[in-house]
Amino acid sequence: MKITSVTRVPALRMLASLLLVLVGTNAWAGLTPEEAARLGKDLTPVGAERVGNADGSIPEWTGGLTSPPSGWKPEQGYIDPFPADKPQFVITAQNADQYKAKLTPGVLALLKKEPNFRMPVYQTRRTAAVPKEVTDLAKSQSPKVELQGFGMGNVNGSSIPFPIPKQGVEVVWNHLVRYLGGGFERTFNWFPVRGNGQFYTVGFYEKRVYDQYMDRQQDNRLFNFFGYFTEPATLVGTAYLVYDPVDQVKEARSAWMYNSGSRRVRRAPDLAYDNINDGTESMRVNDQYDGYNGAPDRYDWKLIGKQETYVPYNAYKLSDKSLKYADVVHKGTINPDLMRYELHRTWVVEGTLKSGQKHIYGKRTMYFDEDSWTLLYEDAYDTRGQLWRVGVHPLIQFYDAGVPWYRATIWHDLTNGNYLAAGLDNEVKQPWKFGVKGRMAEFEVNALRRAGH
Repeated sequence: MKITSVTRVPALRMLASLLLVLVGTNAWAGLTPEEAARLGKDLTPVGAERVGNADGSIPEWTGGLTSPPSGWKPEQGYIDPFPADKPQFVITAQNADQYKAKLTPGVLALLKKEPNFRMPVYQTRRTAAVPKEVTDLAKSQSPKVELQGFGMGNVNGSSIPFPIPKQGVEVVWNHLVRYLGGGFERTFNWFPVRGNGQFYTVGFYEKRVYDQYMDRQQDNRLFNFFGYFTEPATLVGTAYLVYDPVDQVKEARSAWMYNSGSRRVRRAPDLAYDNINDGTESMRVNDQYDGYNGAPDRYDWKLIGKQETYVPYNAYKLSDKSLKYADVVHKGTINPDLMRYELHRTWVVEGTLKSGQKHIYGKRTMYFDEDSWTLLYEDAYDTRGQLWRVGVHPLIQFYDAGVPWYRATIWHDLTNGNYLAAGLDNEVKQPWKFGVKGRMAEFEVNALRRAGH
């Protein structure tokens, strides 16, 4: 007995040490087989609740919008598949209290601050859908994915690594790696808008191809990014090349920049976190591109839970090719008659800046669409705890590609009335392309020099 007791003590100590290591590194395994079996049953294939809500204002998900309107052609832009829909009511500063339980603090602040901001609310249409092969891979891989601290392992190309999230950072990762067509190519515009309504146009070309759609795959590579400015003249000749890792904590983002003025390529380690995006008048930092991107390691992410929220959704009116940008970009806000809000369930995640870390935002509250894992709202607070900037990012279903993605991304600055509207293409003739394949030769440093000339 004494021998048994002596041998048990080291074993218990070893077990305790192992548990401390696991807790210290926040190591978490993937879904159980029972959890994974729920996907495609009581949960949708991406992990959302299939059923509607109790009063029917949120309907059941029945597969999403998976085909374009009859006779549609890409050069038309993404026309509204619901042209007969009319607003059920409009939320304004005067009646906001009636709806505040389903409004974010940022939206409430915008309603109070900006007299032209209002929210036409339409019937809810759960249009989000991604291809079956994407959700099949996510389901098969979900028991294998691991979260270690802020990094991931065994993702194996899954676009939905955590379909049943248990931590806030898992929801953030779902957004970071969500399906965007495998690869895409687009030209679009953004507009820094001053408080007096004056704005100018910035043009940008972007090609982004995810690793599994490249001719040669790279270890720990999420996607390859290549982009350059098309206007104004002061920015033309500036181009970027970015390699984004899957695990951005294990391996930092690699980025390069070419400027025709200096005629040289340089490494761009500052193309991340809270460094300012060129051409945005300081209204968007690097990790707010595409809603939110990059390594999530500077924040502690708390999963607040799920709630019903009036969110910008199915905003197809913003795609209308007959509109000029002056019809869209108004003083204080995007033309509210072109916006569409619906009631959807959102995952709410709060990021608090970790001690010793640097970022201009001390806290960020994010609202993610349960049907697509897309960030739809961000309330960004300064380091004193004051609400500073509000992100309002309307979603559409790109029905020819099986991609739920942004129709625009908009950031409002509550301190000065300025805002930035990005992702618009009303005056762009070239259709966006999805399902684009890539060659590594297109994503080499020499490509920057060629684009800058």
